[in-house]
Amino acid sequence: MAIVTIPAADRRITGFDDVKTFLAGFHIDHEIWPLEDRVDPGAPAEAILAAYAPEIETLKAKGGFVTADVIDVRPETPNLDTMLAKFSKEHTHSEDEVRFILQGRGVFHIHAAGPDGTDTVFAIEVGAGDLISVPIDTRHWFDLCDDRRIRAIRLFQDMSGWTPHYVEGGVHAAYEPLCLGPAWVRGSGKDAT
Repeated sequence: MAIVTIPAADRRITGFDDVKTFLAGFHIDHEIWPLEDRVDPGAPAEAILAAYAPEIETLKAKGGFVTADVIDVRPETPNLDTMLAKFSKEHTHSEDEVRFILQGRGVFHIHAAGPDGTDTVFAIEVGAGDLISVPIDTRHWFDLCDDRRIRAIRLFQDMSGWTPHYVEGGVHAAYEPLCLGPAWVRGSGKDAT
């Protein structure tokens, strides 16, 4: 289940309803989808896409998406550091970024104006079962958690995928990847990432 951390406010938000309400203030959608009772999260990509076809079709109709795929990133993925560096700097996209996490964990950092107009940076740690939709042109960056593992369904509005548009003077360098999930709990109250 997603966890939101707001470093400047020394605040952490947990619980589906509280996270969903907070994210909605930034026009970020968050849902929980079923996992093992639907399909083994480690199943081949075709089986995953078939199992979630109804949800994918709903998202396609709602958001103008034309294609979906499954990305599978592991510590042994070739050129992993190069790939991750592409997304760990503050950037935007020219379409919504929609991900349903099947396995692993990652952190979306968001840099946006809140409902009161205040410039805010916060982190959303997502894990298995979380669906997140970051709106077009939202400043953000992404990091994997300590296990460097994530498997997710991705949806695209453009068949060629998307390219990050880097923000000049982005604030990403001032923030560390922060995962507060199981590794943090096991690590005597300290961030274990």
